[in-house]
Amino acid sequence: MKTERQFKMLSISEFTRAADSYESSNAGIYNLCKKDYPDILEEVKREPFSDLLDAGCSTGPMLSLLSDEFPSKHFTGVDLTPKMIDVAKRKQLPNVTFVCGDCEDLPFDTDAFDVIICSQSFHHYPNPQNFFHSVRRCLRPGGRLILRDMLIPGRVLHWFCNKVELPLLNRLGYGDVHCYNRSEIQALCDQVGLLLERFERRKGMRLHAVIRKQ
Repeated sequence: MKTERQFKMLSISEFTRAADSYESSNAGIYNLCKKDYPDILEEVKREPFSDLLDAGCSTGPMLSLLSDEFPSKHFTGVDLTPKMIDVAKRKQLPNVTFVCGDCEDLPFDTDAFDVIICSQSFHHYPNPQNFFHSVRRCLRPGGRLILRDMLIPGRVLHWFCNKVELPLLNRLGYGDVHCYNRSEIQALCDQVGLLLERFERRKGMRLHAVIRKQ
């Protein structure tokens, strides 16, 4: 079993390689991430907000959409991979701040955000409970985490993915750690006093969850 540091170094290596082509037509498997953006945008629109954080923002494709949609709001993106942040900063989005940092220890003030989104990044975190602690600290009361990730249907496939497929991907240089089901997300919420308000299985084996700080 790899250490937390080894998993994070794998992710940094993986996404350093991917950074320059991440939003291009040559992005390969990362093109699948684009399918999450419409659902995230629709969810963000449900409630008023002032400050939004994209945790695991990559090169900022979702923040580019949000910046255009909400020009008067302030957005922040954080990512573990310096190259991803370098590429994101080149966009010079007027209402977006990009920060290189660890989502398991978010480098922001307490009660800093109304919304935190995390899309196709969570399965790379070796200590997910630390992320949930940081989310609770950084969200304002009543704020929400919009979580999107892979959702593997059925116990057998879920086991196979986490015990066989992901370890094989690690050997190939990918930083995937674990894919989560509802009970695992619920337990993470319970540990820090967050409310799992909605948990849905959506098209393309997608987990769509809304998690609230009360």
